[in-house]
Amino acid sequence: MTSDESPDVRRVLLIAHTGRDDARVVAGQFCRSLYAHHIALRLLEDEAPELGLDLDYVEVVKPTADAGRDCELVLVIGGDGTILRAAEMARECGTPLLGVNLGHVGFLAEAEVDDVDITIEAIVHRRYVAEERMTLDVSVYRDDTGDGRELVMTNWALNEASVEKAARERMLEVVVEVDGRPLSRWGCDGVVCATPTGSTAYNFSAGGPIVWPGVEALLMVPISAHALFARPMVVAPTSVLAVEVIARTDGSGVLWCDGRRTVELPPGPHRGAPRSHAGPAGAAARGAVHRPAGGEVRPAGHGVAGRCRTSPSRGERGWLGCLRSCGSARWA
Repeated sequence: MTSDESPDVRRVLLIAHTGRDDARVVAGQFCRSLYAHHIALRLLEDEAPELGLDLDYVEVVKPTADAGRDCELVLVIGGDGTILRAAEMARECGTPLLGVNLGHVGFLAEAEVDDVDITIEAIVHRRYVAEERMTLDVSVYRDDTGDGRELVMTNWALNEASVEKAARERMLEVVVEVDGRPLSRWGCDGVVCATPTGSTAYNFSAGGPIVWPGVEALLMVPISAHALFARPMVVAPTSVLAVEVIARTDGSGVLWCDGRRTVELPPGPHRGAPRSHAGPAGAAARGAVHRPAGGEVRPAGHGVAGRCRTSPSRGERGWLGCLRSCGSARWA
């Protein structure tokens, strides 16, 4: 903020998938409209030239963890991958996210590209609500035969943390635990630990259940387990889920957080322990996804049952509509 800037200035950080022509067009539409309503704009320095706005009123910042500081919203133009990238720049400063979907599925976005004018109006008139979402705190330990275990890495995830095999030709042998109690042992391709927000992502592809975002729970789903009894589990949000890679396993593993942040797990006893974290009051970006409030974004008159009965020609977008029609699932 400059010295001559009012302390109550409204500011939006816009993050876009600049590799797509339609994303650049929609981003330009948002920028021009928001500026016309006296809302300051902030862009990332690696995206601003790609947008080609030629606007002297745009603030340009580096893509760091505090890029969204002092912003009212982080507005994301793209698909789920772009939203997960934006979450990394909004979480630390507690700035809420609002996604406009340009991807194929867009489970994380609340507005569609056809809703641009409605979404702009909702932002201008502050007709949106912030909903806090659960995230995972992730810790990786390596067992030490001498002094116990060594902390290798800490991280976080909005959708899921997954322990996976690093090589196609080798399985992982793992022991899974809940709250410090061993539960089962599998030879498998990996294990997914997901939040309700991430239940429509990797968890869903691996055969896990879809859990409404308002439900407080954690999910654990084995990936291609070579076992008769390896079923998805839903546990308490306060639980600690641990996945231990057995020391004598033939293959090495890798931990992924939201498919973006990773650490290698070479052969040896490693333990990944995701636990839920909703953040303190007001820290909306610790798992917060937000959307314009009211009926502007959600299709009016479409209930859950009606949205599930989508024509086959629309494919998986039947699930997308179903999730968006639930009154308790308001987020960005």
